[in-house]
Amino acid sequence: MKKVTFIHAADLHLDSPMIGLKNLPPIIFKRLQESTFEALARIVDAAIFHGVDFVIFAGDLFDGEDRSIRAQIRFRNEMERLANSNIAVFVVHGNHDHLGGSWAHISLPGHVYTFLHEVEVFRFCNLDGISVHIYGFSYPRRHVFERMIADYKKEQGADFHIGILHGNLEGSTEHDKYAPFSIRELNEKGFDYWALGHIHKRQTLQENPPIIYPGNTQGRHRKETGEKGCYLVQLNDEGANIKFIEASSIVWEEQSLDASNAASFQEIYELCKNSIQSVRKENKGIILSLSIDNIDLADHDRRIIANGELLEILQEEEKDEEAFVWVSNLKINEKWRWDREQFAKESDFYSELFHTVMDYSVEKGSISALYHHPGAKNLLQSISEEERNVLIEEAENLLVHLLNKE
Repeated sequence: MKKVTFIHAADLHLDSPMIGLKNLPPIIFKRLQESTFEALARIVDAAIFHGVDFVIFAGDLFDGEDRSIRAQIRFRNEMERLANSNIAVFVVHGNHDHLGGSWAHISLPGHVYTFLHEVEVFRFCNLDGISVHIYGFSYPRRHVFERMIADYKKEQGADFHIGILHGNLEGSTEHDKYAPFSIRELNEKGFDYWALGHIHKRQTLQENPPIIYPGNTQGRHRKETGEKGCYLVQLNDEGANIKFIEASSIVWEEQSLDASNAASFQEIYELCKNSIQSVRKENKGIILSLSIDNIDLADHDRRIIANGELLEILQEEEKDEEAFVWVSNLKINEKWRWDREQFAKESDFYSELFHTVMDYSVEKGSISALYHHPGAKNLLQSISEEERNVLIEEAENLLVHLLNKE
């Protein structure tokens, strides 16, 4: 039976700044800094362990167009490990690490093939003489809105055909519409596998032939929850066998706790501790967003939670843990809820505050300067209308609680 085995990974974002965290203990901060490199090392470990024929990186290996020397050297070191195991590597660059950037170049080993700015085909043969045509292109600049899929042309003479495409499925509204394509267009090419990149959420768009986003290899903020990694793929005469391999050393998680039956701060604290233990993983760090619902406590207990003391205690207990669970934020949803209309009637200040909140958008006012700044805007994550509303509500609750502290 003819077969070829490879690993499909994408969106490594090496040396990415971790967004939305502050005041981290040095040990945890270092783990976060190293996490994208650790994910790459685990992918290389998997490739060597499984003895694959080659590895595909489907775009955005680096987080920025300047490609730090640190990131390039770490990537090269891992590629040398693959070279020592006679494993080929195929790379396309995406919108983040496009070819039009400016950086100090670090050369890669000869077994690493980087696709240029136009769609091209590379012929690969493994040790058993099985041939594969691999198709792809790298972004020549950050914004590529053309339908590059039109330039993929199947060339006969290979046992298998694999397309690499860093782009956006037509109709999806969650991401920038770079190199758009439809599933129909991919199927018309007659390839055996489509190795996609750009979308950070793991998705199988189609099983036969496989059209797959592996997601990014390491979550970088609280919107990128759950296990991250790559796919181990075997193509044979009967189709494809596909297995997900986890690579992330830090996992972002979210949990909601029902505090309806908690009558004291002590019981709320125990609920949080149990939640922390339930998500703890051996040899991994967890960044946890915790939401506590239906809190109904006496004022003195409620204030301890609202003023941040509970969060500080939970964080303090994790700062030296190897398999840490760091609670990055703690959202409180109380049974008791201050009455907006009543507060507005009692005070002109509150009336003006609530009026401002209702009209406010996170991207208005002073923060808008960041989204238009040439240096800062590329580092900021876009946020949805729902996320804006959540942030506004949290800010309003915090203001009201602080104003009513005794």
